Amino acid sequence: MKPHAPSWSIINHRYLMAALAEVHHCLKIYAQQESTTTPPPDLPETLPALEILCRVFKLSPFERQLLLLCAGIELEPEFASLVVTLINRSAPTFQLALAALPQAHWDALTPTAPLRHWRLIYIETGETLVTSSLRIDERILHYLMGVAYLDQKLYGLVTSIVTKVNLPPSHQATVDQIQQLWKQRRSPLYPIINLCGANMSSHEAIAATTCQSLGIRLYSLNAADIPTDVTERETLRILWEREAILSGSALLIDASDTGDHNQQRTLISFLQSFTSMGFVASREPLSLRRRTIVRFDVNRPNADEQEALWQRALGDATSSLNGQLAQIVSQFNLEPEGIQQASDLVLQQTTSSASFSHQLWQTCRQQVRTQLDDLAQRIEPVAKWMDLILPEPQKQTLREIVVSVQQRSQVYQIWGFGNHSQRGLGITTLFAGGSGTGKTMAAEILAQELQLDLYRIDLSSVVSKYIGETEKNLRRIFDAAEAGGVILLFDEADALFGKRSEVKDAHDRHANIEVSYLLQRMESYGGLAILTTNFKHAIDVAFLRRIRFVIPFPFPDVSQRLEIWQRMFPPQTPVADLDFAKLARLNVAGGNIRNIALNAAFLAAAEQQPVQMRHILRAAHSEYAKLEKPLADAEVRGWI
Repeated sequence: MKPHAPSWSIINHRYLMAALAEVHHCLKIYAQQESTTTPPPDLPETLPALEILCRVFKLSPFERQLLLLCAGIELEPEFASLVVTLINRSAPTFQLALAALPQAHWDALTPTAPLRHWRLIYIETGETLVTSSLRIDERILHYLMGVAYLDQKLYGLVTSIVTKVNLPPSHQATVDQIQQLWKQRRSPLYPIINLCGANMSSHEAIAATTCQSLGIRLYSLNAADIPTDVTERETLRILWEREAILSGSALLIDASDTGDHNQQRTLISFLQSFTSMGFVASREPLSLRRRTIVRFDVNRPNADEQEALWQRALGDATSSLNGQLAQIVSQFNLEPEGIQQASDLVLQQTTSSASFSHQLWQTCRQQVRTQLDDLAQRIEPVAKWMDLILPEPQKQTLREIVVSVQQRSQVYQIWGFGNHSQRGLGITTLFAGGSGTGKTMAAEILAQELQLDLYRIDLSSVVSKYIGETEKNLRRIFDAAEAGGVILLFDEADALFGKRSEVKDAHDRHANIEVSYLLQRMESYGGLAILTTNFKHAIDVAFLRRIRFVIPFPFPDVSQRLEIWQRMFPPQTPVADLDFAKLARLNVAGGNIRNIALNAAFLAAAEQQPVQMRHILRAAHSEYAKLEKPLADAEVRGWI
């Protein structure tokens, strides 16, 4: 029976030991313990780690022997004892190497030579350069022994990326283009691939698929973790590029959140001298002066691609949706990874086919929340149509908004209205009215009716005094919201909008740019975006023309206030002798009525009494004081 050929690890170990023995013999000759040289070991058919390392880092014969001298101290006890005999210390020096090893050359230990540039060896502190101790880097020592692992100095900075996501055809086309670009390059340097867009998980999937097809690993690095200090930054670059050579890896730099100008400069400096295979994922295109960078725009999969991804991920369970998959695709604009995760989750949780569609819808909503919860305030809707006291024309417009959201796919995609332009496809809405007139409640009702999440964004906190920062804040919100078509409620629009005045300086021009950017994103947003304002007259008519629905929320008259008061107290709240007609004389909006009723309930609860007119009177005084408004006698005459 023919014996098995030895494994590569055995061949590698034998070759390394033979190479160490050759260097050891050179030391013995120098110590006059031997007089004849030994031939170098025969090179196996499969290259051992030592030879691979010498070739990729272009080590000279002397540099190879010097590296082995440092390795021998760690691997062979006889090495250490002989070095102690020769120089009276446990680690070799450059002085010893120059004297004992053949073909010695001084420049082997310069900072730009391979041994020190690639951090293959380190010089410990000593009196002089040639008498300082030399140590082999631990990652290099293990590599010579055939042990593969990520350099410990890169732990916590880079993370391995593996994808099992099925790419849509448009993303696979990008993968094919990147492969072709890298394979057909004329320069030894690989062009850096700039993946542009807001969809980080798609960037990762495209980069990982590219690397898997080329048989290399992929790691990711957050751009924020690149050191600003020049020396530290250069050390990180060299350590990574050394790792990329040793392990056959590419790097994906996540620059999707580099809003800080210093971070941006640091990233550009890092990339200018970057020489290995790499991707940069960013929202906006990057440009480099001394390095080739090729941009690929990564968009979300289109509706047909998403539907195919859903069908593949759900498998036979797709039939349980009863034809509602098109509605899910229309509402939730998920990336491939999000579709896969949602499918896996709902398949694990759902046992009843009757609840499958509802559970999938709710799971899709959860997918989006993780992206938006840090950027905006999610409001849990509790209001219903019966709670909203508005004139009938306003209620009818709200119902039209519901229909517009529900039938968006039918009109824009099937009927072709969305084929010509993406502008104007968003459902833009303005709620105009004083504080407490029901604007937020109306948004809650829309969210409840459409079974969508409602997020409130205070525009006064989004607007920045720094030029460009407001658009950046808005972009982050819209990019995160696109996945689920959530309802965005931009409160306090007065902070951004206003009568367009004569442009006098750069700040005036930029104020108009900010407004235009918000409206442009609202117009192209795939969901419902609502602006609220207390002062409709303060908004320029040119801006109003770009908003599809404008709903005035009037101050409630006596009859409407009566209806509000009649519905204000829950059935389980004990009340006694309340005269709602008299309460309706209070000249305040619905929000203030709720505050008065709630405060009166607390006052009554403290006395262990039902809510009575006297409790409401005390609460009314408090509310009017808060509003800095006098409570007229006519409003409360005959209450008590």
